[in-house]
Amino acid sequence: MKVLMFGWEFPPLSSGGLGTACYALTKSLSKTGVEITFVLPYSFDLENADFVKLVSAGNIKIRKIASALQPYMSSQEYKKSLGKKPSPRIYGSSLFDEVNRYTLAAEKIAEEENFDVIHCHDWMTFGAGIRAKKKKNKPLVMHVHSTELDRTGGHQVNQQVYDLERQGMHKADKVIAVSNFTKNKIIAHYAVPSEKIRVVHNAVDFSQHYYDESFEIKKTDKVVLFLGRLTLQKGPDYFVYAAKKVLEREKNVKFIVAGTGDMESFIIEKAAELGIADKVLFAGFLNQDDVERAYKMADVYVMPSVSEPFGITALEAMKNKAPAIVSKQSGVSEVIMHCLKVDFWDINELSNKIISLLMYKPLHETLKDNAYFEVKKFNWDVPAEKCIQVYNELIHKG
Repeated sequence: MKVLMFGWEFPPLSSGGLGTACYALTKSLSKTGVEITFVLPYSFDLENADFVKLVSAGNIKIRKIASALQPYMSSQEYKKSLGKKPSPRIYGSSLFDEVNRYTLAAEKIAEEENFDVIHCHDWMTFGAGIRAKKKKNKPLVMHVHSTELDRTGGHQVNQQVYDLERQGMHKADKVIAVSNFTKNKIIAHYAVPSEKIRVVHNAVDFSQHYYDESFEIKKTDKVVLFLGRLTLQKGPDYFVYAAKKVLEREKNVKFIVAGTGDMESFIIEKAAELGIADKVLFAGFLNQDDVERAYKMADVYVMPSVSEPFGITALEAMKNKAPAIVSKQSGVSEVIMHCLKVDFWDINELSNKIISLLMYKPLHETLKDNAYFEVKKFNWDVPAEKCIQVYNELIHKG
């Protein structure tokens, strides 16, 4: 079986869960004999950078399209990025012009490749998938990792993005949602029939990083970790508000904020305004090794997302034996038992749960150990097999 896959994030060009999911899923698909051509936007100014070696494995072939597109980019961020490019004229003048340019280039690749099914990840690739389907008359799968409603929290929705998402889901032969939480949102807000949607939960990769019992970091304070993009969707402001309440009762606690995003300045200023700037450490964007180190440092991991389609970071924290507190407004909360769950807006309950895990060792140890064993069942071979089932259904139907 041959799959033409469109994505816009792939290691090492990753800034979030989408790249993690794309890489792990393609690797597991490849192990079963599925041949994948992965089409990725790729900036010329990274071409000669030593650190950029696109990761491939087995039956995975990478096809690169010169593009200024980057993961989770807004129109404003695109324009700012364009001004820094050495040859900005080769790119689209706006984010949507660039998405259209990527779509046309992807159509040409579709003409050149032989494949049985098309698999697209999130909105920037949906236009490419529609064009490829029209060109080759092959079944189209749209994989929804996040919606515009998730990214904006339902506020100031970009109508162009929403319209493209809606068009893509309706043109698709099958829609894959990463959780029932996301499936329900697609049904309610995009009017996609329930029977057209297949839920395929994400997983976590145990093949490279096992928990090292001998690993130890000397520290005097307890550590509470937030790791994710600093955007409205991820709820970093609720993390800081909860930190203030925790520190009113327990002084020997440090709060680490790892990530970047458009709320970064606001969060830094808010920590100062609340008088906890010396207790909140901003780590910026972390590479994969530093991410693993951050999890291992953490006594508690907090995912306070406003709207999280899945939440791979919670599984990664559990894999590294960091007890997790996750938002009830998330996909991951529907599949894991051994974590604490809270409404993202309830900072009183969030702070109480943080204190409980920090101060009551039996609770901390029980949750840590049970979560570690629970997360082992989230193997990427399972979602890969579910994707293959979808492919086969569509191919045989055709």
